[in-house]
Amino acid sequence: MKTEKKYSYIFFDLDGTLTDPREGITKSVQYALKHMGILETDLKKLEPFIGPPLMESFAAYYGFGVEDCRKCVEYYREYFSEKGWRENLLFEGVKELLLRLRKHGKVVAIASSKPEYFVRKILQHFEVDELFNEICGATMGEERTKKEEVIEELLKRLGLTEKDRERILMVGDRRHDAEGARVFGIDCLGVAMGFAEEGELEKAGVIATAKTMEEVGDFVLL
Repeated sequence: MKTEKKYSYIFFDLDGTLTDPREGITKSVQYALKHMGILETDLKKLEPFIGPPLMESFAAYYGFGVEDCRKCVEYYREYFSEKGWRENLLFEGVKELLLRLRKHGKVVAIASSKPEYFVRKILQHFEVDELFNEICGATMGEERTKKEEVIEELLKRLGLTEKDRERILMVGDRRHDAEGARVFGIDCLGVAMGFAEEGELEKAGVIATAKTMEEVGDFVLL
C-alpha cells in the first residue's frame, strides 16, 4: 500500500483512529439514555455513537427532537467529564507513528468532532499532545460540530490555502472523516481498527485503508 502523492500535512481523527474510546463513550451514552427513561444494558449497541456528532446520533438512533438531543448531550457530558474521558486506550503504535511523521518533517494535527477541551485533555493524559502541531476539535456548543466545520477551522489555524489541499491527508475511521475531507478536496486514508461498518469507508471514498499505525506511516512516507 503506497501512494505517489506527497503529503505534507496529516490530519488525524481521534476516536477510533488514534484511541479506543468505546468504554467511556458507550457508558456515557448509556448514562444519558437512562436519564431519558431508556435502559440500555448492551453497550455493544451504542458503539455507533463513536465518531459522529452526538446530536446527530441521538436523533438518528433514538428519534429524539432537538431539545431532547441537547438534554442527552448534557447528561452524556456529566458522565464523560468525570469518568468517561479516562475510560480510553491509545492504539498500539500511535506514539511511534507520530514521532516518525514529525521526524520526516510532516505537520501533524488533530481534527476531531469531540469537543476540543476533551481532545486536549485526552492527548495530555496519554502524553502525546506535544507531538501535534495543532489540535482542533468541536466547540461545546453547536457552532462547530460537523467534521467539515472542524477541518475548516483547522485549515484557518494552520494558514493553509486552497493550493495546499492536495498536500493534506485526512486519516480517520468513519465515513464522516472521508465526507468532511471531500468537502475541501482533501484525500482521506481509512483505518480499519476503528468502528466503521463493513464497506462504510470504501463507500465514503477513502483512497486506501490501513490496518495498523505502521501501515499509516508507510502510506505517507514510502
